[in-house]
Amino acid sequence: MLVFRCIILLNYLEFNGRHQVLIQISSTPKHLIPTIIKMSNQITTISFFKYASLNNKIWGFKMMQFANKDLTKIKGLSFYRLMGSGKGKGFNPFPDWSVYCLLQVWESEEAAHSFFSASNLIKQYRNHTKELFTLYMKNISAGGTWVGKNPFEKATDLNPNLPIAVITRATIKWNWLLRFWKYVPTSEEGLEGNEGLIYTKGVGEVPIIQMATFSLWKDFESVKQFAYNSKQHKEAIKKTRKYDWYSEELFSRFQPYKSTGTWEGKDLLVF
Repeated sequence: MLVFRCIILLNYLEFNGRHQVLIQISSTPKHLIPTIIKMSNQITTISFFKYASLNNKIWGFKMMQFANKDLTKIKGLSFYRLMGSGKGKGFNPFPDWSVYCLLQVWESEEAAHSFFSASNLIKQYRNHTKELFTLYMKNISAGGTWVGKNPFEKATDLNPNLPIAVITRATIKWNWLLRFWKYVPTSEEGLEGNEGLIYTKGVGEVPIIQMATFSLWKDFESVKQFAYNSKQHKEAIKKTRKYDWYSEELFSRFQPYKSTGTWEGKDLLVF
């Protein structure tokens, strides 16, 4: 999973997302008309669910299908993805039956608040989980597509001193599956002992083929240190460019600004 996370990290580092002004050229080339980009009210939430008992793990697995009925009816929800997870920190072809993930893109924070405070669906999740942690984020930049579209709208500029969240997602081409998964263990070595990394987890919609990674970093400097100093990262860039592993990919980064619940006994935004 780190294979495509690595190339993506370098890509978004080169596009720093700080520009607020687009220069548009009018019909007369001598005239440059600055246009201020209006920030979106959109926010993104990512929720992690941890199940303890066998019965609750079975319930969590079933909700990968049954929760869709309720999620498609939620007002103000423009995009969502229910995802399972792999064992360990990065991505693993062997599933982690105790951890699931729900990514949601909201038209406004009010819509998100209504869901998390009053939805019967989220109440069911709370009743079955040992831990439920939700991170509220504003998109800084995003490139690529997820099931044919880019669901994320720019909602804030980068503050390099605050935590940064990164979400990457890709679909691996069938003919490159074996080579890709052989390289994954080597590519993940760069995560071990990384002091700037708060949390990371490999998640996905379809095992083996469609997957994503979520990573939370202390600040922008931590991301840069990983992107430019990791030998595994540099090698992953070379392999990704050489083999063109993905039929679809997306990279996005966010500024987290609020959290609810705990994960592994703590609030991940408090460090």
